[in-house]
Amino acid sequence: MTSMTGYAYEEIALENATVSVEIKSVNSRFLDLSINLPPYLNQMESFFRNLIVQKIARGKVDVFIKIKEIESDAEITADTKIANAYLNAIKKIAESTGYSTDIPLSLLISQPGVINSNKSYDIEKYTKMIEPVFSRVLFKFIEDRTREGENLKIDLKQKLSKLFECADFFATWQPKMEQCFREQIVSKFNELLGDKADENRIMSETAAMLIKYTINEEIVRLHSHLDSMLNEIDNNPIPGKKLDFICQEINREINTIGSKNQFAEVVAMVITAKDTLENIREQSKNVE
Repeated sequence: MTSMTGYAYEEIALENATVSVEIKSVNSRFLDLSINLPPYLNQMESFFRNLIVQKIARGKVDVFIKIKEIESDAEITADTKIANAYLNAIKKIAESTGYSTDIPLSLLISQPGVINSNKSYDIEKYTKMIEPVFSRVLFKFIEDRTREGENLKIDLKQKLSKLFECADFFATWQPKMEQCFREQIVSKFNELLGDKADENRIMSETAAMLIKYTINEEIVRLHSHLDSMLNEIDNNPIPGKKLDFICQEINREINTIGSKNQFAEVVAMVITAKDTLENIREQSKNVE
């Protein structure tokens, strides 16, 4: 079992550059992956994306890869003709729309073609620089999610054990509930008909009431759902979505048991079961 929350970071100084990689994630129904690279390395995104999707199934994952080169032999030039063309165009727009003609320098130099560099980017070189760091950070990130997942697993199994106790309690009370129905029906017939009460009629009505109000089937299904949840927790490496579905099924059975019951002790246990189930549901949202 793995948590959907995790974090890892590493920064390393190489001969002519500093490389840093950061990976962090939070809960999400699906895999929502964002990879942030320097613009000149955007073509490497698919390479890193493929490495991640092989290891991670769910979560909102943000990756930040930065390179700070210590020395650069690149020649930076400014194209003043293009800059003036942008300046004149911006002034015309400002005058025609009534906006201020005060134009910040940062706006001009951010336009395409104004600032140029003759630096060439060797993708193979950058891959060799980044890939080892990225692989280590990804490994640490998965370790962090796995460690948190083990803590979630322990907590979920403790809460699930409480639900098993609730189910056993309901099973213990089932005969008492059925006996109470029988006594109520006999009492009602005797009250209305006295000595004329037909024993066969009483038995028939009792059977009909038991079919309507017995919780035997709900208890059987509840135990089955709890067994399924335990199996998912122990054996499914990515049980998050399945756990959410099973929680819905368990909730349905608990609600039905509560609606068929008239004993204060059972009502109290239904409340305990629902609270425990809600805690499980909340925790399962963190599970991959």
